[in-house]
Amino acid sequence: MQITDVKVRKLFDEGPMKAIVSVTFDGQLAVHDIKVIYARDKFFIVMPSRKNPDETYRDIVHPINSQFRVALETAVIEAYRVALEEAADEVEAEDAEDGISIEI
Repeated sequence: MQITDVKVRKLFDEGPMKAIVSVTFDGQLAVHDIKVIYARDKFFIVMPSRKNPDETYRDIVHPINSQFRVALETAVIEAYRVALEEAADEVEAEDAEDGISIEI
C-alpha cells in the first residue's frame, strides 16, 4: 500500500495538537482526522479514534505493523513541515504587501 497524497487540513498554533491531516492510499482510500501532536520534544501522529462508553478511546483505523507506522508518520510529519513553511511564506508575503518588514 502506497501513500499517494497527504493533505494538511488545519494548522494550530496553540497546544500540543499542531495539525489535522488526511492521507490517501493507492489513490483509492482516504483516512481523515489524523492528528499531528508535539509533546515531550517530539512530533508523532494520533490516528482517528472513537470514544467508548467507558470514556476510553479506540482507534478506528491504524497501521498493522511498525514499519508502516514509521512510513506513515514520516510522510505526515513532512507534509506538516511543508505546510508550516508555506503558511509562514504567506504571512511574510502579506506583511510585505502591507509594507511591514519582520525578520524571522
